[in-house]
Amino acid sequence: MAMPLQRVAIFIAALWWGGITALSFLAVPTLFAQLGSPAVAGPVAAKLFSLQCYAGLLLGLALLVILRRGNEQGGPPDGATMTTLGIVVLGMLLALLQEFGVAQNIVTARASGGNLRLWHGVGSAMVLGQWLCAGAVLWRLSRASPAR
Repeated sequence: MAMPLQRVAIFIAALWWGGITALSFLAVPTLFAQLGSPAVAGPVAAKLFSLQCYAGLLLGLALLVILRRGNEQGGPPDGATMTTLGIVVLGMLLALLQEFGVAQNIVTARASGGNLRLWHGVGSAMVLGQWLCAGAVLWRLSRASPAR
């Protein structure tokens, strides 16, 4: 990958991983600690997670474009790049499932008395999965070797 594209890809991956890290491990726990009531903090946290999902989708899409176009030879991506692309796609799929599947089930469970604990657990696992995917992409892109 050409050096400017590589640097941009690393920056985007860092934004993706850092955003999830700051939101999941700092902002949302602080909301619940400071606002006191889950009924007050929950909707704010849900909005933040929704925004993070869309940010992850946009950043993931940017990474897909850069990684796909970053091949200097113009041929198909090598195996390492394909693996990185797959990890990006997995993180994006987790974001989509969280936003359009799990988040709605959390709202429904809260309103209907359903299994809120289950859906929070599934949502947390999906956020963790996104965080791991973003971290793996950042790790792979920031290796010392310019060949991906």
